[in-house]
Amino acid sequence: MSNPPSTILFCPDAELGFERSRTRFQPGEGLTLDETYRLAHLPLVAPSHPRIIATREGSSYVMGRHERVFSLVLPVPGDALAQAPAYHDLDEAMRAAPFAGKIAWSLLDRRRSKLHATICGSLSTGEPPTLDRSRLRDLRGVGPITVELRGLFSGNVNRGRLYLRAYPESRKGENVFRQIQRSLGCRETDLYVVGLYNMTDDLDPPEAAALASLLDRWWDRPILRYEIDHLWLMGATDDLVLDSVIAETVSLA
Repeated sequence: MSNPPSTILFCPDAELGFERSRTRFQPGEGLTLDETYRLAHLPLVAPSHPRIIATREGSSYVMGRHERVFSLVLPVPGDALAQAPAYHDLDEAMRAAPFAGKIAWSLLDRRRSKLHATICGSLSTGEPPTLDRSRLRDLRGVGPITVELRGLFSGNVNRGRLYLRAYPESRKGENVFRQIQRSLGCRETDLYVVGLYNMTDDLDPPEAAALASLLDRWWDRPILRYEIDHLWLMGATDDLVLDSVIAETVSLA
């Protein structure tokens, strides 16, 4: 990973799904953790919470854990992120917020080396997928890519988790993440997020209003720009990737 030149162009919001997918806060209302979050995340961060969904019919989740699932992901340099001045400012604002007592702060250090944005999700279950060698050769032609993280973001699904938004490099008007997805024959997507903060409870109306204000203030703030020449084939038994393995490092160069 290295520092990229400042002349790189990134995909604009109009080509990505962040605005479409953001949480819509209602004046005077709190923020309620949704079912997706209470099934996949809340058991991991607040296992004694009365509203966790321990398991659900038709799902392999049991207290936030499931069969190992492998995905191709974009690594995020956790140490570089932690040292970025903008991230330091964001973290200070989060810790000073009225909802700070409802953030699982201990997760930040535990996940620092595992931070990522999913590019091709759920490629296989149980065992790593066999990636087509000819497709991997084509992928090496992509070369190193530049990414800019901006934030903060809360989505309309998995309410309770807060993310940074990953903006892909635009080459000749093309989203380089989509180029990677197409090279591997994967579904093309337009939403790339890096899970960062996790809530341990619902927010009351004043707390929700404070979060909404913080999200608006930080929407356009660049946090970290970096260049990377590889992806990870990551397998995890939970959505926080606390129990995760890197089955393969996939070269882009």
